[in-house]
Amino acid sequence: MLTDCLYQASATATGGREGQASTSDGSLHVWLDLPAELGGRGHGNNPEQLFATGYAACFLSTMKTLKNQGHALPPSDARVTATVGLGPRPEGGFGLAITLLVSLPGMDPNRAQALMEAAHGACPYSRAIAGNVPVHLSLA
Repeated sequence: MLTDCLYQASATATGGREGQASTSDGSLHVWLDLPAELGGRGHGNNPEQLFATGYAACFLSTMKTLKNQGHALPPSDARVTATVGLGPRPEGGFGLAITLLVSLPGMDPNRAQALMEAAHGACPYSRAIAGNVPVHLSLA
């Protein structure tokens, strides 16, 4: 639960997975299409790509904020690659599975592991899906 909302973003989609979406401030507009692997043309972005993009950016930003909690600052060339998978669930419907591949060049492996795990506990995306979506963390 938030104690104070510091920022809100709003986006509107039309046409579902075969339509378009844009943010209320006009800074982002994307054409949406089913990936070819799901029977679509693959001529646009899809929700899994958008989620992966947001998660990767948020996770890296979270790592940068953890210096105040005693963790090492990630190197300037740090990268996070989020891979979002979509598939059927045994109980019906579809679900997601996520892999976060974290690259922290030149960082001591133990400090890198600690930073990655701390970021997973603090990242708003990680917290939002905790207990609902499996997330596999891996150091590059």
